[in-house]
Amino acid sequence: MLLLWVSVVAASALAAPAPGAPGQRRGAAGAPNVVIVVSDSFDGRLTFYPGSQVVKLPFINFMKAHGTSFLNAYTNSPICCPSRAAMWSGLFTHLTESWNNFKGLDPNYTTWMDIMEKHGYRTQKFGKLDYTSGHHSISNRVEAWTRDVAFLLRQEGRPMVNLIPNKTKVRVMEGDWKNTDRAINWLRKEAINYTKPFVLYLGLNLPHPYPSPSSGENFGSSTFHTSLYWLGKVSDDAIKIPKWSPLSEMHPVDYYSSYTKNCTGKFTEKEIKNIRAFYYAMCAETDAMLGKIILALRQLDLLQKTIVIYTSDHGELAMEHRQFYKMSMYEASAHVPLLVMGPGIKANLQVSNVVSLVDIYPTMLDIAGISLPHNLSGYSLLPLSSETFKNEHKLKDLHPPWILSEYHGCNVNASTYMLRTHQWKYIAYSDGASVLPQLFDLSSDPDELTNIATKFPEITYSLDQKLRSIINYPKVSASVHQYNKEQFIKWKQSTGQNYSNIIANLRWHQDWLKEPRKYENAVNQWLKTHTNPKTV
Repeated sequence: MLLLWVSVVAASALAAPAPGAPGQRRGAAGAPNVVIVVSDSFDGRLTFYPGSQVVKLPFINFMKAHGTSFLNAYTNSPICCPSRAAMWSGLFTHLTESWNNFKGLDPNYTTWMDIMEKHGYRTQKFGKLDYTSGHHSISNRVEAWTRDVAFLLRQEGRPMVNLIPNKTKVRVMEGDWKNTDRAINWLRKEAINYTKPFVLYLGLNLPHPYPSPSSGENFGSSTFHTSLYWLGKVSDDAIKIPKWSPLSEMHPVDYYSSYTKNCTGKFTEKEIKNIRAFYYAMCAETDAMLGKIILALRQLDLLQKTIVIYTSDHGELAMEHRQFYKMSMYEASAHVPLLVMGPGIKANLQVSNVVSLVDIYPTMLDIAGISLPHNLSGYSLLPLSSETFKNEHKLKDLHPPWILSEYHGCNVNASTYMLRTHQWKYIAYSDGASVLPQLFDLSSDPDELTNIATKFPEITYSLDQKLRSIINYPKVSASVHQYNKEQFIKWKQSTGQNYSNIIANLRWHQDWLKEPRKYENAVNQWLKTHTNPKTV
């Protein structure tokens, strides 16, 4: 039955008019509906071979077969709030100044959804947004502000797994399922009656690990949580145990990340495999929610009139490079899924161009036939996926042959900048001199185990010059240093005489309590040094 309606939907979609055809600037009346589903922490490599072999993702596969999949899509900052700020603004992170999970866009910032609403679209949002300032814990902020302090403190408990031993338990992440239900209910009761097109956003928390226990041995840990039902969707034999560099050979920034994430201790192969299996199972549950939206659109005869987009804010390391979470430029953390299907979108097309989440903003406006602002960091993806664009030779000119990603938050002790091209991944740090860069040839080293920056100095220099032509990263790094100090001083002053007691009870995994005077002195020494962005 599923295959039958798949073929019907595909045929009707092919017959529909293409959005955003060159030269066309129409109002909302002639534009398609748009549904965008954005999950959290989904490794984009699972959407194509060989990653796609490890877990069953039927609705992502459906979108691949009947739409366009972008094989090299990346986050512009591998953490929730800065990444989403880039997606909703169409601007790189250094332009939004979304330096950490607390600092995003102003609540009144004009997003692509605001512009679409102004041009006649009916709009609705459900679930996780997380692109404005003011969210996340005090601990998360303090850790980001003090990342330049000369101390090493564990900020997490060890990652752990938790299984619901029930083969019929489908709705594990209740909050996400409720938001999916709300979105479907809106489609059935509201959107179906609209005479103008609509845009619906659904934000999912999965497959982000679950919060930690509030006390006890695993305090501060993150939990990969699922049921036997979803674990059954994972191919155990296909789970790859990642190779790790010895601790003594790790890049200094990677070592800091691994240590603060409490991953420098011993892990058995079974522990690592379980974490990865549970994560993949959480991805399967995410896929099912995407499927519920697609099925609802089909049942309401809206699918052939609607462009569906699926993506994620960043990936999940799941113990690759001896880490979990994100906050890294390695593929598991920075590579995101990006699939588009609907009227006028090429079916079964795989695009190898490097693209990123800042491209969502111009793409949404292009779908609606709205003229694009000139200040955007991103480019519309429609020409790369639209049936009306036939000239393959010009595809390379439709998007720059590079993407930029940057990170300035917690668990990483230097501002980080990634320039990704078709073959190369270049990662620069801080001022470009105090921390050694990294260079990976992803065509021969997809697991990013061999840093060849010193082996190929000409390529390293060329990529660094290109990066500096896009962003003055030493100056940005200095600005972030100064911001961190100013914010920490304000917070420290607000705590009065209880500063050390308060900081000891943040997410430092109780390390601070062992030698509080030592760490206080390290903070004081850090505050005495002065960095002026204008002199860099």
